[in-house]
Amino acid sequence: MELKILEQYILGGIVATWLGFALIYFLGVKKSKPDDGLDLHKQTNELVRTQPRNDGAIDVIIVGAGVAGAALAYSLGKDGRRILVIERDMGLQDRIVGELLQPGGYIKLINLDLEDCVEDIDAQKVFGYALFKDDKSTSLAYPLEKFTRDVAGRSFHNGRFVQRMREKAATVPNVRLEQGTVTSLVEEKGVVRGVRYKTKAGQDIAANAPLTIVCDGCFSNLRRGLCKPEVDIPSSFAALLLKNCEAPYPNHGHVILADPSPILCYRISSTEIRCLVDIPGKKIPSVGNGEMALHLKTNVAPQIPLELRGGFIAAVDEGKIKTMANRSMPAAPQPTPGAILLGDSFNMRHPLTGGGMTVALSDVVIVRDLLRPLATLNDTIALCEYMNSFYKLRKPVASTINTLAGALYKVFSASPDEARTELRQACFDYLSLGGMFSSGPIALLSGLNPKPSSLVLHFFSVAIFGVGRLLLPFPSPQRTWLGVRLIMDASGIIFPILKAEGAAQMLLSSPTNPAYYKSPF
Repeated sequence: MELKILEQYILGGIVATWLGFALIYFLGVKKSKPDDGLDLHKQTNELVRTQPRNDGAIDVIIVGAGVAGAALAYSLGKDGRRILVIERDMGLQDRIVGELLQPGGYIKLINLDLEDCVEDIDAQKVFGYALFKDDKSTSLAYPLEKFTRDVAGRSFHNGRFVQRMREKAATVPNVRLEQGTVTSLVEEKGVVRGVRYKTKAGQDIAANAPLTIVCDGCFSNLRRGLCKPEVDIPSSFAALLLKNCEAPYPNHGHVILADPSPILCYRISSTEIRCLVDIPGKKIPSVGNGEMALHLKTNVAPQIPLELRGGFIAAVDEGKIKTMANRSMPAAPQPTPGAILLGDSFNMRHPLTGGGMTVALSDVVIVRDLLRPLATLNDTIALCEYMNSFYKLRKPVASTINTLAGALYKVFSASPDEARTELRQACFDYLSLGGMFSSGPIALLSGLNPKPSSLVLHFFSVAIFGVGRLLLPFPSPQRTWLGVRLIMDASGIIFPILKAEGAAQMLLSSPTNPAYYKSPF
């Protein structure tokens, strides 16, 4: 009798704690209909538009014509700005990341009038994720029911997507794309006045503009003067292309909770599936001497779902294994008059959740809307103060996606620690419950509901769920202590990431529409 009463107290305590988190969340977050961001044009079409001038001057220099740079060039050029884009290589790139665009990122493409860039490149629609652990699997659908238009994720060859965006930018008369390598920023009395670059022919040229936007990617050589970079490399990807095989869950990304760390698989064309094998640490097996192939066939292949295993082994035997270090870098801006950073040159997160392009495109929308009311950009000091609002406005989307990527990577990775193992299993079982237990986290991952408070709620709900599993049917001292360690481990994962992302700003920021900002000039 006493045991049953004790069980009821424990269960009641768990439920009460969870409901407490829910109450805090619902009191702190205004309920609203899902904002798909598709009506922003209605709000901004009335704003001041810059009329193109023919005096030869440049309004904005964009360094880099990747996803962020090309999207920004098109959107600012369409608004009448005179844009010079300098890209080191205009050729078709063959990359192994930037191949999955979340639904939240696709909504930003629609917002920028760039959704046609995923057409005619054999892009595949993505409607959710499938999660695998041991011999179990579960599917997690994106919560797309309330969205209009053709909203879903998209997966594709990154190079094809970027080329389509460059082509679209080139159709704007006042956008000029030039192949060249930017060697330095041109500064005068602490103000960036432009850039110095070498053309494809080797000519050294200086270009001036009131605003320079650096989007030259993860290997940026210009970021050091514009931010305080702290780049971490937690792991690397070994990438393969699996051909002519079918995935267990069509039109879904596949996340395999393997040992020692996750494996990703998703279709990027009608005949190809990208497989990314995460290898923790900075040292990886050599591709050249066959160590990598041996590792993939011996240690990784047995963990791949049967439907994909044959294609995986065939891809390893083909020998076209690519590797790439996974970089993480919190946004730590150093506001500089005349210049800002954007994209991977400014902020990176582990690519496990495929959130990089969503963050980049969200940043492009914010910058575009901040600049739209301004008739001129020539008062550089005032412009710098005005653009400082960019760093606050980007927080809800960027920090939510960044925090989720870092936290999930640690939770999904295997560990010899018993508490971490319990947290990993609790996460899988929590998501497998379906309903709000899966739709909430997947809405965060997809960029459809980038609310930091929702992220914290679900993360600790997983931890409390894990503790409840340990304490029932009755709490032994050992299992109680393991539950305490589980909560401590969960806190040790998320709080350092929140701190690096600027927890106060992250949790208190609201996605204010910058279209209503007044010009400082």
